[in-house]
Amino acid sequence: MAHVEGILEAVGEDPKREGLLRTPYRVAKSLRYLTDGYRADPTAVLNGAVFESDTDEMVVVRDIELYSMCEHHMLPFFGRAHVAYLPSGKIVGLSKLARVVDVFARRLQVQERLTTQIANAIQDALEPLGVGVLIEAQHLCMMMRGVTKQNSSTVTSCMLGRFRSDEKTRNEFLQIVSSR
Repeated sequence: MAHVEGILEAVGEDPKREGLLRTPYRVAKSLRYLTDGYRADPTAVLNGAVFESDTDEMVVVRDIELYSMCEHHMLPFFGRAHVAYLPSGKIVGLSKLARVVDVFARRLQVQERLTTQIANAIQDALEPLGVGVLIEAQHLCMMMRGVTKQNSSTVTSCMLGRFRSDEKTRNEFLQIVSSR
């Protein structure tokens, strides 16, 4: 907490000012919550609800809200993840897909790595015929500082298996997530 007091002093504030007395404690508590993904195991999250199934049609969960922090500036970025997979003998509880997004989002991140980590975790747990993950996010490090482009958004994708090799599968996924 002394580090937060030092930051307050460095920006010209008085950490002993009434409104800032508990700020170091609140900042520490907030950062612990915002980075609790380091203390979660994505494999355990997914494997907690894997079921055998002969389903072979695409499973898509779209518009999964996500909140993360840029590892370069420790400023938030937020947006939506769209996650799909092609089952191959196993399916997973739908809420687990949202939970695995949170596990990786609640770490200091770059969006590119976040996208890939989600896809790889699903691939490893389910061994599906393919996985597709697309993330659309807005980064406060671009909106509040630097280039200050408030309307900018970043889109990243990771396509594995048939989502990468089969244009028809990839296009079906992209059409599903883009339809509103």
